[in-house]
Amino acid sequence: MSFLQKLCVAALFLSPASALAQGTVKIGVLNDQSGPFASYQGVGSVIAARMAVEDYGGKAAGKTVEVVAADHQNKTDTGIGIARRWYENEAVDAIFDVPNSSIALAVAAMSAEKNKVFIGSGAGTALLTGEKCTPNTVHWTYDTYAYGRGLGKAIVQQGGKKWFFITADYAFGHDLEKQASEAVKASGGQVLGAVRHPLGTADYASFLLQAQASGADVIGIANAGDDTITSMKQAAEFGLTQNHKLAGLILGMNGLPSLTLKFAQGAQIMNPFYWDLNDGTRAFAKRFAERIPSKAYPNDMQAGVYASVIHYLKAVDKVGGATDGKAVVAAMKEMPTDDPLFGKGYIRKDGRKIHPLYLLQVKTPEESKSTWDMLKVVGTLKGEDAFRPESEGNCPLVK
Repeated sequence: MSFLQKLCVAALFLSPASALAQGTVKIGVLNDQSGPFASYQGVGSVIAARMAVEDYGGKAAGKTVEVVAADHQNKTDTGIGIARRWYENEAVDAIFDVPNSSIALAVAAMSAEKNKVFIGSGAGTALLTGEKCTPNTVHWTYDTYAYGRGLGKAIVQQGGKKWFFITADYAFGHDLEKQASEAVKASGGQVLGAVRHPLGTADYASFLLQAQASGADVIGIANAGDDTITSMKQAAEFGLTQNHKLAGLILGMNGLPSLTLKFAQGAQIMNPFYWDLNDGTRAFAKRFAERIPSKAYPNDMQAGVYASVIHYLKAVDKVGGATDGKAVVAAMKEMPTDDPLFGKGYIRKDGRKIHPLYLLQVKTPEESKSTWDMLKVVGTLKGEDAFRPESEGNCPLVK
C-alpha cells in the first residue's frame, strides 16, 4: 500500500470530532433556555460568550473559536447527556455557565474525567470549590457561600435579627439556606424555621403563611430565577412587606421589572457586577442590549460568561491549544484576571475566582431614571472577605 493510500485509509477512521478539533477551539454554553432561569442566563449567556470571542479576535492558539449552545431543561440526565455528546462526539473543549447545581456538579466531574474544562458562571453551589473541586473547574461569578453569608450578615447588622426561610428543595437552595443561616447565627440573629418548595412553584400562599406565623422579621428567599420573583411578588401582595424585610438571596436584576420597584424597593442583594458601575460596564451593557431580543441589560452571571471566556482564551493562547483541559485551567490560575466587567482579580488553587462583591439596594420608583436604572451601591466587600476561605473548603487541591 502506498503512502497516499495509507493516508486515505487513516482519514476514513478519523472521527468528525477529531477532525474538527484540529481546526477549532469549541466552547459550549449549557444552561436553561426555556424554564425558570431562561431570562437570567439563557440566550443572554450565549450572546455574552459570542461577544467575548469576537472581542478577543475570534481565534486562540491560531485556531478559530466556535460557540455552541444547548438547553439542559433543568434535568440532570439531559444536562449530562448533552455534556457527554459534546465531549465525546462534537469536540467541545470547554463548557460554560450551567445554572442548576446538580447538573453543574455532574458536568464538573465529567470534565475532569474527560480532561476538558468546566467554568461555572451560572452555577451556585460552593461544593464546586469545596469537596467536589477538580483541577479542571473554575467557579467564576458567585457562590452560595458568598451570597448567603454576605447578605445574611449585612441584614442582621441592620437589625434584621429573626429569620424564616422559604427555600427551593434542591441542592442549590439547601446550600444557600445553610450558608445564610450560619451567617445569621454567627452575627447574633436567630433562625426560627424554614419551609421548602419544588422548582417552578406557582402558588406560595401556604409557605408565606408559615413565614408570617413564625414571628420572624426577615423572610429569607433561598431560591432563584422566576421562583424568587414569584415568591417575593406574592409576599408583597399578601402585605408581608409592611412588617417584614424580604431578603432575596439570589434576587437577579433581570427579574426586577416584573417584580416592579414598587414591590422591590429597599430590598438588598449581593452582586459582583452591575451594569452601571463604571464606563466599562456601561459600554458592555449597551452593546449587549442591542443584541439580545428582549433588549435587557446583562446581569452578573451573563457578565461572568463574557469575562471567563476572555480569560479562558488567554489561557488557551498561553498553553498553545485547548485539548489539555487541566493545563488550560492551570494557566488560568497562574495568570491574574483583568477585564472591563470585574476588574482585576485572580483564581485560587481551589478554582474560586476572587473579585469584590457589592451590596446593592433596589431604588424607589422616584429614584429610577430609566428601565434598567434599578440598583444603587450601598457597600463593597473585598473578594477575600466575601468568599469562603480556601482553608475551610476541604478541596483536595489545597494542601
